[in-house]
Amino acid sequence: MEKRTFLATLAALPAVATAAPKTSMRGPTLLTVTGAIAKANRGRFDPVADQMMHKQKLSFDKAWAFDYARLASLSAVTIRPTLEYDGKVHTLSGPLLTDVLKAAGATVTDATRITLRAVDGYAATITGAQARSRKFIVATQMDGAPMALGGLGPLWAVYDADRVPEMAAKPVAERFGSCPWALYHIEVA
Repeated sequence: MEKRTFLATLAALPAVATAAPKTSMRGPTLLTVTGAIAKANRGRFDPVADQMMHKQKLSFDKAWAFDYARLASLSAVTIRPTLEYDGKVHTLSGPLLTDVLKAAGATVTDATRITLRAVDGYAATITGAQARSRKFIVATQMDGAPMALGGLGPLWAVYDADRVPEMAAKPVAERFGSCPWALYHIEVA
């Protein structure tokens, strides 16, 4: 092999071996989907860069990352549940959870287990059947404004409990245990 060809080939190898898939993200990652997904647009878990995930004992080989623009590009759904925090009806909007998972390359069946994780470590697991029947959304807006970190946002996995008969029959304070606010990670199994 010619020295020039050998050096060119050698120079290309590290880039091929370590290159993460290209993304078209314009902002910081707000939501990371891992587990049984067919696509990846970010590299594997990095215990240094992924400190919160490391502290919550997460790990993954591939992931699909969403920034705000990527989430906003999905069709939004609007719900109007009564919230436990003030007992009032609020307007929440964002893409269906199943559409978010589909965008990440997940195939969701009724038996699929979906773990929704908040920045404080709170996690709730629902099934694909629950995600569909309750019409969970990944809310990005509340009452017409983006949800802020430090409040319920910037993302909230939530459904309209007022429209789900078995949940509407419960006191408002007992309706949202499967709805982590400050959502940042979803694992599909």
